[in-house]
Amino acid sequence: MGGLEQDLKTDPPCHPRACAIQDCLTKSGYKEEKCQKQIDALYECCNAFYEKKGDDAGCVSCPKPNLLRLKMKQRSQGQ
Repeated sequence: MGGLEQDLKTDPPCHPRACAIQDCLTKSGYKEEKCQKQIDALYECCNAFYEKKGDDAGCVSCPKPNLLRLKMKQRSQGQ
């Protein structure tokens, strides 16, 4: 996985991180709990993307800003 700045510059942004989740899910038999590190990495990239480009920016690899923030909040609370 590339660095955050590098992954923000891909087309579409954060795509390598979305692919990493898919690869992890495939290898783990679709057990999401085994792919938390990859999911956190995607959320980190998407959050940085929206901070840079604004909430109106579109990104096919990222959840919509409101959903992204909700998911990040839930993860930080251990839900």
